[in-house]
Amino acid sequence: MAFVGGQVGVSAKCQTAENDVNADEIRYWTEICGPEWVRLQSALERELGPLGDRAIDALDPRDGERLVDVGCGCGHTSCALAQAVGPSGAVLGVDVSGPMLAVARRHAREMKLSNVRFIEADAQSLDFGPEGYDGVFSRFGTMFFDNAVAAFSNLCRALKPGGRLSFVCWRPREEIEWVTVPLKAALRSLGLPPPNPSTAFSFADPDYTHSVLASAGFTNILITPLDLKTGGSLDEVMEIIKIGGVGTMIREYRDRADAAFADVRSELRKHETPCGVFLNAATWIVTARRSVV
Repeated sequence: MAFVGGQVGVSAKCQTAENDVNADEIRYWTEICGPEWVRLQSALERELGPLGDRAIDALDPRDGERLVDVGCGCGHTSCALAQAVGPSGAVLGVDVSGPMLAVARRHAREMKLSNVRFIEADAQSLDFGPEGYDGVFSRFGTMFFDNAVAAFSNLCRALKPGGRLSFVCWRPREEIEWVTVPLKAALRSLGLPPPNPSTAFSFADPDYTHSVLASAGFTNILITPLDLKTGGSLDEVMEIIKIGGVGTMIREYRDRADAAFADVRSELRKHETPCGVFLNAATWIVTARRSVV
């Protein structure tokens, strides 16, 4: 889970689904999931915003810095970073989803931010140019790379020596109520065994994440657990679940989908409070630096 004006220090050639190694992911986020994220962006921000805020705090953006936001989506995190670095700084938002980037550009215009730029490209293979950035940030935008070491090596090269990396990603699936609560209800309703975890959990293992980042040239790697309950109204949470992996699985069984979604809704009611449904979003906050050597 983005281009206002021009590109600063970035190759003008943008990757497309035809020539990019992440072609399937690009098609998914452009043609299938991207438009749904645009439709539900307000609800999704209520779920994901607090998690991204913690990763921004870990990055510690400073006045005048140049930052990259990987998988910037609808641009909320890019705009927050742009405010943090001030008019003398600059933020480049990168995403593969054209529909989401259109929203990101609108947000930047509405906030009158002239120091944020967006580009439709794949951060795994994008040429960020020779100038070097002070920091790379991502809110759930690093899990879908075709080759994690190659992608983070590219991001490491985008940084100045000593430049900082901060991202938030999911912990193991069984620790995340946002997944386990609807998934167990759906599996019980459909009479199915648990499916294999998706690529969304590719950095759930901290040892693997550490190995990838070290191989890519990062040092000072710190992986910290964050448990935070997020949510919204029951209707909003159901809409978010319907566009996620559980909803996709349920829709494969058309004759039983309505009943399964009803069972998921009933399970969510057990977690409903006067303020809405709030579930634990178990994540890692990952920070690192590019080696100065």
